[in-house]
Amino acid sequence: MSESQAFGKVVGPGDKLLEIPSQGTLRLSAGLTTHEGAVVSTKGGVLRATRTGQLYLEGRQKRYIPAEGDVAVGVIVDKHSENFTVDIGGPFNAILPLLSFEGATRRNRPNLRPGDLVYARVVQAHRDIDPVLSCTDSAGRAAGFGHLKDGMVLNCSSSLARQLLGSPTAPVLEALASGLEFEMAVGLNGRVWLAAGTAATCVLVANAISESEFKTSQQIRTMVSRLLSRIG
Repeated sequence: MSESQAFGKVVGPGDKLLEIPSQGTLRLSAGLTTHEGAVVSTKGGVLRATRTGQLYLEGRQKRYIPAEGDVAVGVIVDKHSENFTVDIGGPFNAILPLLSFEGATRRNRPNLRPGDLVYARVVQAHRDIDPVLSCTDSAGRAAGFGHLKDGMVLNCSSSLARQLLGSPTAPVLEALASGLEFEMAVGLNGRVWLAAGTAATCVLVANAISESEFKTSQQIRTMVSRLLSRIG
């Protein structure tokens, strides 16, 4: 099967989706593996691709399975001499080295405590070992990663999280941005961090995002307009 034929097709566990290309780099995310020269699904879903060409299976599962290249909102659960232990909602906690922050050195380490939130990138994800995170991009810059201060966390499906991270801008974010100011960090682990000037604004944004998943663009605009009128 060609790539064009495979995209958008509903598949089940063990289905052969496409041949591994002889040239170029193949980047796979959650729900996909390779077997005997082909890309094979490990769960049910719909084959999609991100803007960067990474293939993944879109589904409605609640359990997050980390994949290299994912972004995630994590909670610090423990601090050790060389790393933090971070809950990212997967089968196992992740490891976040203390030096994987922009400008971090052995003398200048991030001062994070259990309960603090971080926005991080998955740099290693293997079935038999704990995932490894980094709070920098591939060039060592913060690039929006790091400690998430204050705000609130919304839990959502991985499918909705991908919609919020996608391009063009998700209709709900476009509609909200026309009338509100807020900050957001979206993790593919189904966690969305929100911060705004008031708690009421945070709650409104969270409610709008939660209600948007199965609505059309017009329904989303109407819903957001209704919510904004309550604080107008």
